[in-house]
Amino acid sequence: MGPGEFSPYAVVALRTVMAALLLVFLIAIFKRQFLYIYPAGLIGCLMAGGLNGIGSIFYYVGLSKLNASVAQMLYALYPFFVAFWLQLDGQPPSRLTYIRIIIASFSAFLLTQLGPGNSIDLIGVAFMLVSAALYALHLPINQRVLFDVPAPTVTVYTLIAMSAIVVPVYFIFDHSLPASDASWLPVIGLTAVTFFSRLMLFLGVKNIGGMQTALLGLAELLVAIFFSYLLLGETLTIWQWLGTAGLGASLLLVWFEKPATHPVHTQGLLSWLQPPEFPADFYKH
Repeated sequence: MGPGEFSPYAVVALRTVMAALLLVFLIAIFKRQFLYIYPAGLIGCLMAGGLNGIGSIFYYVGLSKLNASVAQMLYALYPFFVAFWLQLDGQPPSRLTYIRIIIASFSAFLLTQLGPGNSIDLIGVAFMLVSAALYALHLPINQRVLFDVPAPTVTVYTLIAMSAIVVPVYFIFDHSLPASDASWLPVIGLTAVTFFSRLMLFLGVKNIGGMQTALLGLAELLVAIFFSYLLLGETLTIWQWLGTAGLGASLLLVWFEKPATHPVHTQGLLSWLQPPEFPADFYKH
C-alpha cells in the first residue's frame, strides 16, 4: 500500500459500512416499516450478506493480484455459479439461459488470454473464482426473501451482515490506518456505487429473478473493460475483443427470455426460507 492509499481491506470495510448506515438512515426517516422482516427472512439476509462479505474480501485481494480486465472477466463467471445454486434449489434455468451462460463463460475465457510474454497469478485467479461463487450463492438466497419483502429491506439487512464480516476482517488482517493525506473521494464514490448498485440489484432480483439479474449484471464488466482501456491504458488482444463481443451478445439475448414468475418453491436447497402469514399490504402503509 503506497502513501495516501487505502488497503483493500479498508476499502471493503468503509464502503460497506457507510452504504449500510446511509440506507438505515433513509429508511428510518421515510419508510420505517421497511425495517420489519420475518425471522427466516432475516436469517436469509444475514447469511447472504455474510457470504457476500467474505466474497468481497476475496474479490479485492484477487483484484490486487491481477490485471483489472482479467480480474473482471474471471468474476464474469458468476452466472455459471448462479445456475448451479439455482439447480440445487430446484429452479433450473431455461435452455436459452444455459446458452447465454455458455457464451458468457467462453467469452470470459477469451478475455483472460493475455498474449505472449504475460502470465496470470493463479492465486489471484482462485480468489476471483471463490468471490464469484459466493456472490452467486447470495442471489438465490435473497431471491427467496424478496418474494414478499421489499428490496430496500433486503438490501439494508444484507449490507449490515456484510459489514459484520468485513469490519472484523479489516481489524484482524490489516493493522494499518489510512494515511492523513489519503483521498476519501474514491471511497465516497465506492460507497455511492455500493448503495445504488445493491438497491438496484435486489430490485432486479425481485422483478426478473436472480439468474437474469446476474446475466444483465455482466454489463458492468463491459463498462470496466472500456474504462480500463480508456483510463488505465490497458490494451486488449484480438481474442479479448472477441470475448467482449460474445459477452455483449449474451446480454442482448435477454430480450428473448420469458418473463419471470415468482412461485413459492417448497423443495430444494433453500426451501426453509418460507414467508409467514402476514398482510400482503403491510409495507404499503
